[in-house]
Amino acid sequence: MAMFEYSALTSSGRLMTGTLEAASLQQAQEILVSMQLTVNEVRVAKGAVQRSAIGRSEFLLFNQQLASITKAGIPLEKGLREIAVDIASPSMRKLTNEIAADLEAGTDIQQAFEKHASRFPPLYGRLLQAGITSGRLSEMLTTLNRHIELSGQTRRIVFEALAYPAVVFALGSAVITLIYLFIVPKFGEILLEMAGSDAQLPMLTRALMAGAKNVGPIWLGVAIVIVAILVLRKALSLTPDGRRFKESILLKLPLLGYLYRCSILSKLAQSMSLTLAAGSDLPASLRLSAGTTGSQSLIVEADILAAELEKGYNLLESSQILRIIPRLFLYSIVLGAQRNELQDNLYALGQMYDQQARSNQARLQAVLLPIMLVCVGGIIGISVLALFLPIIKIVTVLM
Repeated sequence: MAMFEYSALTSSGRLMTGTLEAASLQQAQEILVSMQLTVNEVRVAKGAVQRSAIGRSEFLLFNQQLASITKAGIPLEKGLREIAVDIASPSMRKLTNEIAADLEAGTDIQQAFEKHASRFPPLYGRLLQAGITSGRLSEMLTTLNRHIELSGQTRRIVFEALAYPAVVFALGSAVITLIYLFIVPKFGEILLEMAGSDAQLPMLTRALMAGAKNVGPIWLGVAIVIVAILVLRKALSLTPDGRRFKESILLKLPLLGYLYRCSILSKLAQSMSLTLAAGSDLPASLRLSAGTTGSQSLIVEADILAAELEKGYNLLESSQILRIIPRLFLYSIVLGAQRNELQDNLYALGQMYDQQARSNQARLQAVLLPIMLVCVGGIIGISVLALFLPIIKIVTVLM
């Protein structure tokens, strides 16, 4: 994102100047046009500092506070001023005051947030506008917070489950490396003298001794593989196709893939419920709500469904070409539309997928830690067995 300075006229002929954030000059012009302004000039802001997105915890707190003031019926511009007073971060305080100033100047909430699009999640301004239009802004913000918390909780569960085994594995690797460097070579000489030749040693022991001679290259290879994975992950994140490929791998993982799928389906269903309440038609609701999930694969599938609807086709006929959106989801949409209960059906569907995601979080936490501990223990146990297997064999023969 870059900063652009603009000069434009409102529908009443009033001159407006200011700055906004956009990915390109063309996008900046499109944002201004969508704000119903007549653009005079748009240029890259001189000396502008690119601003990064606000942090997850910072956004979560901001969103919670915004939900509280809307539930209390406080006008947004006044509430944002009050929120800014309590914000510790100078940059976030400034951002909040700028949005409040735009609202006080008559800018609607969607346009006010889209001017700072790089700082907030995708389509955040549109969701706020939909919430205001439907009269369910507080509910929408609470739902968004629940999804953010669910995502953060999943990351925390995975981290907590991996942290202890990772520490054990790191310490075990350090100990084993020292053993390979200083003990195995001397121990290997003794074993060779006892066995008479390398061929007489068990295969596992020979593999251990070969590893001891190549500790440096082995760790170098491990480091290269780790760096390559990190670089590949970063490269894939730069393009929609790359993100879809990453997502396809994630969806195939046991437990974690199903948890991710339930999470994005829950967000899709509840966002569709809100956007339909705001007056969007079903195709537009599908596209807009899919964009809020952050899932590239879901965005593609939602676009396919929206196009089918615009052509007058039945949604259920498209179920066989979809990989993420299940037939149950489509059936709920069709049935809800027939009974004039679409919004309620989608909201209930979102609640169901949210509950499934939380249930799988608990399963993930219960399963992941034992699996990692078994893997770590297995590696250490095999290494110890390889060292003592020849001695065990000799003692068995002597007995």
